This record gives sequence, C-alpha cells and structure tokens, in this order.
Amino acid sequence: MPQQILILDFGSQYTQLIARRVRELNVYCEIHPFNKVPELTSQIKGVILSGSPCSVRQANAPDVNLELFRGKVPVLGICYGAQLIAQKSGGNVEASSTREYGRARLSKVDHHNELLKEISLDTQVWMSHGDTIKSVPSNFEVIASTSSVENAAYKIKNESIYGIQFHPEVTHTTKGKNLLRNFVVHICACAQDWTPDQFIETTVTDLQSKLGNDQVVMALSGGVDSTVAAMLVHKAIGKNLHCIFVDNGLLRKGEFEQVLKSYQGMGLNIKGVDAKEKFYSALHGLTEPEAKRKAIGKTFIDVFDEESHKIENAKWLGQGTIYPDVIESAPVMGPSQTIKSHHNVGGLPEKMKLKVVEPLNTLFKDEVRLVGKTLGIDPLILGRHPFPGPGLGIRILGEITAEKVAILQEVDFIFIGGLRNHGLYDKVWQAGAMLLPIQSVGVMGDERTYERVVALRAVSSIDGMTADWVHLPYEFLAEISNEIINKVKGVNRVVYDISSKPPATIEWE
Repeated sequence: MPQQILILDFGSQYTQLIARRVRELNVYCEIHPFNKVPELTSQIKGVILSGSPCSVRQANAPDVNLELFRGKVPVLGICYGAQLIAQKSGGNVEASSTREYGRARLSKVDHHNELLKEISLDTQVWMSHGDTIKSVPSNFEVIASTSSVENAAYKIKNESIYGIQFHPEVTHTTKGKNLLRNFVVHICACAQDWTPDQFIETTVTDLQSKLGNDQVVMALSGGVDSTVAAMLVHKAIGKNLHCIFVDNGLLRKGEFEQVLKSYQGMGLNIKGVDAKEKFYSALHGLTEPEAKRKAIGKTFIDVFDEESHKIENAKWLGQGTIYPDVIESAPVMGPSQTIKSHHNVGGLPEKMKLKVVEPLNTLFKDEVRLVGKTLGIDPLILGRHPFPGPGLGIRILGEITAEKVAILQEVDFIFIGGLRNHGLYDKVWQAGAMLLPIQSVGVMGDERTYERVVALRAVSSIDGMTADWVHLPYEFLAEISNEIINKVKGVNRVVYDISSKPPATIEWE
C-alpha cells in the first residue's frame, strides 16, 4: 500500500474533488465517512477534513475526535473542517451576517507559513459557507484573511494543524493546487509516486497473490472500465480469465462484432454470446422505463449465469467498479444505497457463490483512462463515450421491438459517425439518439408521410452528475438531420435536445 492522505467526508459536494486534486499530485488518497475513521497506519501521512452542508452549531452536527490524529500526522480542515477544529478548540463560530459564497481575494497572507508558500496577496479564492469563524483561541495564529473574512486561514501554534475557510480544490481558487501541494508534499512529506505504472505493477502483483491459479469470469461491455479491469486481470492470470461479451440486441450498429474483434486482438480469452432474441422476448409488451431496465438486467444475469456455468471451477467474478461507485454506495448521511446497476453484475456473486475481484475500485474515471493508456489499450475504447447498461433499451421510448432497434441503430450510426468525421466526438462527453413514441406528418416527394421522430442529444460533463447541452454547429446539425431523413426509412423528423442536467437527465428514460 502506498503512502496516502486520509480524507474524512462530512458530506460536501466537493469531497471527491479534493481527492482528485491530491491524486493529480501523484499522491494516493482515500475518502472515508467522518463516522467511520480507519485505523491510523504508518502509510497515512496526513488527514484532510472536508466541507459540509451542515453547520457546526446545529444539534447532532457531524463530529470527529481530533485526538485520533493530533500530534501524529498533519491535519488540514477545509471550510466546515476548519470551523469544527476552531470550535472544538474553544473558538467562536457564528452565522455569517451575509452568506459568504463565491469569489474573494486574500488581503493578508503570511508568506512565512509553509501552507501558503507561493501564494500572493490578492490571490482569488472561492468561499462557500453560511457560518464563519468569528474568533480563534489564543494558541491559533491567523495566516490569511480576506476583506470580509478575518480568519480565512489559521495554524495552531506548535502543531501541524491548519484550517482554511475557502475551497482550494475548486478551479476558482487560482492557487488552490499550490496550497494542496504545500500541505500534501511539503508538510505531510508524501512521496509523489502514485503513477499509472506503479498502480499497474502493484495491482498485478496483488492480483497474482489473491487469485493464484483460480478461474475468473468477467462480463465485458466494450466500455472503458470493464476493459481496463479485464486487461489488469489478464496481465496477472492470462487464460484463467474467461471474458463474456453478450449481444443483448440493444448495442450500437456493428458494435458487437467490432468490440469482439478488438478484444481478441488484445489477447483476451473472450466469448461472444448472441442473446438478442432472449432480450426482445423479455421486453415484449413493456413500456415503463424501470420495468424495461429490470427485464434487461434479469435477462443479462440469466444469460451470463448460463454461460458462466460452462466454465469449470470459476471462483471469482471480475468487475469494473470504480472509486466513485464505491463512495456512492456508502454515503455519509442516511442508509447505504446500491451501486448503480450498470457498473456491476448485480445479484450474480450471491447466485453463483462467487467471490468478487474489483481491480479498479480505488481509481477515478480519468485515472482508469491513464492506466488503460499505459496498458496500450486501443484509444477508440479509452475515448469511448459513456453508454448506458440497458443500451438502446432506454433510448427507445415505449415498447422495444427489433424493428425499432434497427431504426435507432441507423440513426445513431449516422449521428456518432458524423461527430467523428467532423472532429466533434472528443469535444462531447456523451451523445446519442432517442426514438420517440410519436409520429409526425411530413412530405417526401409529392407524398404525405406519417413517420417517426428522433431526438439527438449531446452533452458536456465531467462526471455525469451535471451536464450542459453542447452547442453543435447549425451546419453540422442540418447535415446530420438531412442524412438521417434521407437514409433511415421510417423517420421524417429530427429534433435536437437543448436541456441541461439538472433539471433534465442525460438519458430520456
């Protein structure tokens, strides 16, 4: 296990961003709920306390015992974390007279303090809090202020405990990365050795030790996560990994053959299974989105289970679960929620009595791509847009039939191909077409038509939590619309979705 920073999450929307910034410094870190603090091992070199939507002044406010770390490792409190340290040490935290939210500039900076090296006066920072630290104990020294926040940053004298009331992890704090580097690298003395090469070497060694000569079965989807996870397991145990790629009849045009060929070229031990008719049969008559999702999920489990039983002595199920899914399944507030169904083969480990191996469950999506690049995986797979687990099943509104799938595959093929040909594909986070359950009047030649409507969707995003619709060039949209209507029989109208998330979702179902 590499040296690491422990991040305690008090429910902030920015907590994952703190972790991403630390990892950009090539330092490993882990997020744990504030009420589930792991044992302080020699590998933990420092602790960061996150922000929170809560107030330290409210009853039952999130709390942590500082004595677990005090005098053992450096501590940095961010926003709520800073207020919690100050209050527990005898300082005074009160509601701000005006909400301190948005850009501010440092009017005072102690340049001699190690946390603030290379951070100048007038540096822009990002505030986001309803409370403020009105006064600090006598053993605290204020090391930064803004025009409206006197105690913007502090250090406890003779201790490596720091607090800041702004957010260094967001890009609006222009020197935020410098501050985090000062804390993580200089104050905590972390070696910057968390790299894709190091991760691959360590992970492969761990997998070899864990799996030995056991047989592992794994479902592949053609996506980034499952592909990179499979290559790591393959690197560790070779032909003992048995990959299964299921054609559920809801993939993009030609995708089953194309992806299968790519996997075979990568040396993976993979079997393609044509199960289209089973999925279409299970979906017959269903129109409600959740019913369709459940039918697709159940059918996949049945098909995968049947194929897996053909593999003798399979003991492990490989999955491409990534770190945000793990965090999501253990929220700070409230009961645990199930990891998103399209990120794992839900129900299979119990049904098949398999143990689960998840080689990517410590990585963020961008780190998975870096590992994939280092492994030499095809850029077409690594750069692939996210694609929903139920595939075109949730892009066909209403009942699903083979005929509707064929229509949407052709529309999608033209749209995605057009994005690639015009150099727009990599500027879009996710794109696709929806087949709507309505028909519209049109004219083709001298004849009146009454045919289907399709909606095109393209969004930009970082992680899918929020998304903006992409302003694709009008000329491009006109060209694609014209090609779809001329080439796809059964479609006579194309619309473009200009909704952002929130309030709309990325997919229509």
